[in-house]
Amino acid sequence: MSMDISRRKFLVGLTVTFASACALMLSAATPDAARRGFVVVTDFVPADGTTDVADALQKVIDTHPNRTLYFPDGTYLLSKPIATPAEPTLSVDLQLSNYAILKAAPGWTNDEAMVRLGGIHPANNIRTPGSNYSFTGGIIDGSGVAKGISIDSGRETKVRCVSIKDVLVGLHIKHGANGNSSDSDIADVNIVGNGATNSVGVFIESCDNTLSNMRIAGALVGVKLTGSGNLMQNLHPLYAYRPSLNAVYSNSVGFLDMGSNHYRCCYSDHFSTGFVLNGRSVLNSCIVWWYGKPEHGKGKRRTGIRCPRAFTSHVTDLTIGFKGTQALNTVLDVAQDGGKGFLRTPIIDEKLVNEPGKAYLKYLK
Repeated sequence: MSMDISRRKFLVGLTVTFASACALMLSAATPDAARRGFVVVTDFVPADGTTDVADALQKVIDTHPNRTLYFPDGTYLLSKPIATPAEPTLSVDLQLSNYAILKAAPGWTNDEAMVRLGGIHPANNIRTPGSNYSFTGGIIDGSGVAKGISIDSGRETKVRCVSIKDVLVGLHIKHGANGNSSDSDIADVNIVGNGATNSVGVFIESCDNTLSNMRIAGALVGVKLTGSGNLMQNLHPLYAYRPSLNAVYSNSVGFLDMGSNHYRCCYSDHFSTGFVLNGRSVLNSCIVWWYGKPEHGKGKRRTGIRCPRAFTSHVTDLTIGFKGTQALNTVLDVAQDGGKGFLRTPIIDEKLVNEPGKAYLKYLK
């Protein structure tokens, strides 16, 4: 039942690699940021946690095209979203010190994310210098009501080394600028949702994005995808016990995939369903796991993979760790026959599989 040694080494290697990259990227977070050519935003706005700086920050963004804006430690209170340009000649790069906090103000009612990357001056341009801007470092605090970061337009957008807390939706990658392709790169982003029954860690509507080394908790759905051609590697959605979520536990999903996407070493942890697969997705060395005392599963259903239609995905080396037999333990729940998907070399304790018929057996390869 335990993860094999080579897979553990791969996961550890990914974590170390990305952690080292973050340390290098954030090395500019020093008192001499201005001497490095950065625009230091506290020269224009206070970071006292009580002054609404949304309009002032937007003005800093609008009046400093093609500059890196550096946020020193402190709390920047936002009553409404701030937006960066997608147009390369107007774009800015946002870098936050480790304890720089963008916090949603009391009374936040805006449906857009707190930070909208490419939210103004939309563009589909990878040739002009300035297209590859990013949001790096710091903390997004949604105060229990706001959404965190969205990517609204542009190409090659990067979000790295960010901690997103207490949000309804952590990261939202909207429809891409290039025929729904966004080409975004997301790495080392940790998300904690607000525990609402409609909370989502990551929502991806576009195509061709790469997400790496993420931990997601406190959301009913860890990762939701309606786009295709996205790559997820070392993503770990973790179901978290909250009364609001426990009431609808049967609706909880680690990865809700309505497109066709790719997964490497992704880990659905204690959700009612690990993966919902609606298209032709490819999974390699992924994990679906349940923990806690066996009696905690009484009256529940725990499903590794659920397919709303036929099973058409290719799944290799999937580890499924059921806990006891109090729950109805289901490896594969398929709504329609006839799919040509397969399960190759799954790692399962068959004594704990108590679904009637064991439908997964006919898809073994």
